[in-house]
Amino acid sequence: MNNIERRKEILDILHKSSSPVPAKQLAARFDVSRQVIVQDVAVIRASTSGILSTNRGYLMENDVIYTREFKVRHDETERERELNLIVDCGGCVKNISIGHRAYGRVRAEMDIRSRQDVQEFLQALAGGASTVLSTATDGYHYHLVEAATPDRLDLIGQALQDAGFLAPLQPWEKEK
Repeated sequence: MNNIERRKEILDILHKSSSPVPAKQLAARFDVSRQVIVQDVAVIRASTSGILSTNRGYLMENDVIYTREFKVRHDETERERELNLIVDCGGCVKNISIGHRAYGRVRAEMDIRSRQDVQEFLQALAGGASTVLSTATDGYHYHLVEAATPDRLDLIGQALQDAGFLAPLQPWEKEK
């Protein structure tokens, strides 16, 4: 097996593995030294993003994104604080939605990932020509939030709870 074939197989192994793959294990698999594997991975990394080097081996960066919907309530003076809290905890506010009695679920995309995004959103509202969806539901609304891990979503939920923003779910809103 030549270098190119071995590197292709190493990349394939990393893509398929859900846990770190030690260089020693790869070296044994290909009957080469650990140093050869380290060099191969360096070459692969030059053309392939997302390969992490951990103390337990090599791992492809997890492309899985976790989402959770939070039901919240606040008045217009707390908009900035709520959004900053979410992005400061590592979340991305993907959308806002409300449960409207006549129209059903009404949703608008947001994609707010940073404090700068929060400021731009608030500036867009500042003109007064538009208002937020939650004005139709006495401040109640939902945010679909995206984060890198479930723990990060738990952190966001706790921060929203601590700030008094989480709203209780009605029986029909609870997951079954």
